[in-house]
Amino acid sequence: MGASRAEVGRRANEVIVPVTITRPFLISVKEVTNKEFAQYRANHDSGASVHPSLAADNNPVANVSWEDAVQYCNWLSQREGRTPAYKAEFGQWVPVYPLTDGYRLPTEAEWALAIRYAGQRQASKFSWGAKWPPPKESGNFADRSAIELVPSVLPAYDDGFASTAPVGSFKPNALGVYDGSGNVAEWVNDFYTVPTPGQTTPVVDPTGPDRGTSHVVRGSSWRHAGQTELRLSFRDYSGQARPDVGFRVARFAD
Repeated sequence: MGASRAEVGRRANEVIVPVTITRPFLISVKEVTNKEFAQYRANHDSGASVHPSLAADNNPVANVSWEDAVQYCNWLSQREGRTPAYKAEFGQWVPVYPLTDGYRLPTEAEWALAIRYAGQRQASKFSWGAKWPPPKESGNFADRSAIELVPSVLPAYDDGFASTAPVGSFKPNALGVYDGSGNVAEWVNDFYTVPTPGQTTPVVDPTGPDRGTSHVVRGSSWRHAGQTELRLSFRDYSGQARPDVGFRVARFAD
């Protein structure tokens, strides 16, 4: 995980950390949609006041907090008779450790393996390859269609969507995972921290810090146009819902 200091656009929180993942896991190929989330919580508003498309049934749910996302995961687990992966503790939702068989957000390491590596030996810099700027139909980013909604855009790029797009509208990665870059950025399981530089021994099945005030957000969104944010090693964090952040689910393979 992380990126070389020599990589253009790299931020200081992208510390290189060797990781080993030992447990097979499943990850949803598409981001959770408004229609799917509405089965759990009717009348959720993903940001229709920002742009009408944000509320479309087949567009990814957005404007959800980390707590909203993990409660949806628990609801999915209970529907299938699985052990909930999160619990309320002292007024805060936290993961259950060791991780259960239930639905949950992917760990940051799992997200990186499935989306940044996508079954390849080497990590990809961008979802479309190594060259900048993105070629046509690479994903749903801040472009000419979004010029009235975002502060900066890719001036020579037009994906046809001012905000979010229906999930799976663009080509998937080599594992068949859609929208790992663009559409909405995604909550992952981990509390946010900046790793200690210089680690050489692989961290096995990391789940992040036990406690924190913010959670990691991975991937770029419809609001992003910069080379920094569109790289697959980009790490963000937040403590609140945003109209450009959603999620996908994961669980261990049976």
